[in-house]
Amino acid sequence: MNIPFVDLKAQYLSIKEAMDRAIFSVISDTSFIGGKPVKAFEAAFADAYGVDHVVSCANGTDSLYIIMKQLGIGSGDEVITAANSWISSSETITQTGAKPVFVDVHPDYYSMDERLIEAKITRATKAVIAVHLQGQMCDIEKIREICDRKGIFLIEDCAQSHFSTSGGKRAGLFGHAASFSFYPGKNLGAYGDAGCIITSDGLLAEKCRMYANHGALVKHQHKMEGINSRLDGLQAAVLSTKLPHIMEWTAARRRNAMIYHEALSGITGIMRPEVRPDTEHSWHLYVVRAERRDELAHFLKARGVETAIHYPTALPLLPAYAYLGAVPQDFPVAYRLQASILSLPMYPELSSEMIGYVSDSIRAFYS
Repeated sequence: MNIPFVDLKAQYLSIKEAMDRAIFSVISDTSFIGGKPVKAFEAAFADAYGVDHVVSCANGTDSLYIIMKQLGIGSGDEVITAANSWISSSETITQTGAKPVFVDVHPDYYSMDERLIEAKITRATKAVIAVHLQGQMCDIEKIREICDRKGIFLIEDCAQSHFSTSGGKRAGLFGHAASFSFYPGKNLGAYGDAGCIITSDGLLAEKCRMYANHGALVKHQHKMEGINSRLDGLQAAVLSTKLPHIMEWTAARRRNAMIYHEALSGITGIMRPEVRPDTEHSWHLYVVRAERRDELAHFLKARGVETAIHYPTALPLLPAYAYLGAVPQDFPVAYRLQASILSLPMYPELSSEMIGYVSDSIRAFYS
């Protein structure tokens, strides 16, 4: 049996007729930049997510950068974020002129450890970027309380946690603004790069929209210098076509996670992922901790099972951040995790038979 890490073709085939119509419509109308497809997606996503303002942009990385720039973050400032994430969460801080400050991750949930944030706050701290990793939300209420008390901005990185909840409230609705990536492999994915910003702050939304469109809301009327970060019409149409299915697909991910959880029970050498109380995990990734991780990944590959590592090196230990002088002892949990975490195939179209094959293969390795 061959089991890919993500099967985007299977998802396309499940909605092929509607997707082909949507793409053809954009080509027929030549609505390639902005226009009706983009406005329609922004309105649909705002309605589905329950938020006042959606500002689409070219990708999730840009969305973080745009938020920080329009909050006035820049040279001399510090922004706190998680030690275990994709580099977008930190490189965008540096791009504004600010300094990234890393916090170690929680030993059970792998997201930023809220208990360690306050010790990292200085007079220069302007914001916290809370990364809801793998589909699992941070202890966002605690993080918001810290940010409110210290008078700093809270930005949520929801790239991996579309429609996840904490206390019944969705990821991205706790902070001043939130970033979303619609990279093809995300729970809601485009057929190329795409992203958006959500916020309840109308003025911030307008500034972000202007900045992403060369500093203008109307062509040739540039009120500021900006960047070119616009959502393509084709990608907007793809996302609008997928959006009505997102809750069904999320439910399928949750079902598959429970099948994995049962099938992997009792295997010595594997630690299954834990779910934070009072949250709904959207299972962008199903990440286990595995003894002899690299050997296991090689064994699974030989049996046709594709896996991945998110992420093999903690951010502060990357060469890009050598100037910060971090050592493994500064981030002990993230450092330990990078040698043991393994992401198993996870997507709505996985069957129970496929999950059984993956689990049986893992059991065979350790036995």
